[in-house]
Amino acid sequence: MISKIPFLNLARFPEPVKEDLRSKFDQILDKGIFSGSDEVLLLEKQLGEYLDSPHVVSCANGTDALEMALRALEIGIGDDVIVPAMSWVSTAEVVLLVGAKPIFIDTDDNGLLDLNLLDQVVTSKTKAIIPVHLYGKMVDMETLMAWARKRNCKVIEDAAQAFGAFQNKISAGMYGDMGCFSFYPSKNLGALGEAGALVCKDKSIAEKLKMLRNHGQIQRDKHIIIGRNSRIDTLQAGFLNVLLPYFGAWQDRRKFIAQIYLDQLKALDWLKLPLGLESPSHNVHLFVISTTFRDQLKQFLKENEIETAIHYPLPIPLMSPYKDPKEFPKSLKMSKEILSLPLNPWLSDEEVYRICDVLRRFKF
Repeated sequence: MISKIPFLNLARFPEPVKEDLRSKFDQILDKGIFSGSDEVLLLEKQLGEYLDSPHVVSCANGTDALEMALRALEIGIGDDVIVPAMSWVSTAEVVLLVGAKPIFIDTDDNGLLDLNLLDQVVTSKTKAIIPVHLYGKMVDMETLMAWARKRNCKVIEDAAQAFGAFQNKISAGMYGDMGCFSFYPSKNLGALGEAGALVCKDKSIAEKLKMLRNHGQIQRDKHIIIGRNSRIDTLQAGFLNVLLPYFGAWQDRRKFIAQIYLDQLKALDWLKLPLGLESPSHNVHLFVISTTFRDQLKQFLKENEIETAIHYPLPIPLMSPYKDPKEFPKSLKMSKEILSLPLNPWLSDEEVYRICDVLRRFKF
């Protein structure tokens, strides 16, 4: 009986990593400080150094990061915000939560916001745009920033999937007015629960974000704006401090596995492989293939004990809370054909080659 290859199994953390995490838990437990503390300050410092950001504001999760970015820039009722039709739902959800209107735009062949369509959707009400670095591949940010600056349009980068991606040596999140990160456990750098962060270059915006995440307080019991409770958990900050030193090696492993896939599957003319994985501007968060035989292939892989996933099965403007009568042909086509193969640092070479062998045996 062949063993199952999971899409992602976080129990596969190497034992030395598990020991480091257990040790960190014990340290925090012995200190008895479970909100705030030096762990949070250390995390923000280390993230700032890695991302080359002067201001890092940690928070509870990536969705809160996006919503607080909009609030800090005073985007709200009567404003339009351009968002890609293909993304995780948070990108559009937060726009509605602040009272603004999401203006959906179709994606290009890579699933990224199609820059060629921007002039077709921009209006006098357009106050911001949220480019999503989908699957870890960065949008062409220099082109987007030039377009946005001419129109006085704020740019909030949804870099939830792109920690570790750099374009022209500038990190994802550091081109726009603000960048938003998620450290959900499945991310390239993931906590052991929910966690997120924002980055920006403007000190006054950073101070406003700190108030927004902590009930609008400028100091204890002095509330000067309407905020929320979105402080990062001390334990999660501590765990991220443990995991960050391993990140570089794990990224190298992701790139290595991706190259095996590319080399082994390039002869399959019925299969479209992702582009740009070797570039620093792609952090290889997901390895997403595309085929008109997606559903049959997914079933075939399942029968051969290989787990896969679909990111995402429906464009956001086709979901009932976000209904948009316009057509988004590329996003719709993509949603029907994409399939994510297992890709994480804990896959063995043997497992990756087995996945490739099964794919080569698929008949349609």
